[in-house]
Amino acid sequence: MNPLLGIWQLARGRAQGMARFGSTTQAFLASLAPLIAFPLVGAVIVLMREGALAAFLLFTVTLIAQLAPPVLSHALAAWWGREQQWLHYATAYNWCYWALPVVLVLLMTLFGVVATATGMPEMLAAQAVVVLLAAYSLWLHWFLARHGLGLSRGRAALLVVIVNAGTLALAFGPRFLV
Repeated sequence: MNPLLGIWQLARGRAQGMARFGSTTQAFLASLAPLIAFPLVGAVIVLMREGALAAFLLFTVTLIAQLAPPVLSHALAAWWGREQQWLHYATAYNWCYWALPVVLVLLMTLFGVVATATGMPEMLAAQAVVVLLAAYSLWLHWFLARHGLGLSRGRAALLVVIVNAGTLALAFGPRFLV
């Protein structure tokens, strides 16, 4: 297994990158660990600066946002008879999360150059970066669902919509209800 090579391949739309990830509980937990560890460190920093309540809220929202996609995608995979492939998909999904900051830096650099060369307003360039990063993120999630779970294009798209909408509702819904 070589997650870095798998991330590189999948981020570029190469389905053979799926073979670079494990399909065991241990592989999944290893892929999830850094996604929990970084927010935990962030919460400790917030704790020292802003207090326990702010740290707790930040960590709780982040934890929900990290755990909702595997829980929701597992339910859908089981419903569609793809539970056997789910650990492999979920492991790749967690690792491929790390492609997004790299894509963000590339987009910021590209639009920084374009904005400077053409006089594009900085706000417009920033908005373009956000929209393109979101579109890429959704495409990558769709690609992983399609190839990791062996779903049709439509079911992969439905998974992406349900998982992302469900994650937003679980992470931020309570805040809107208050």
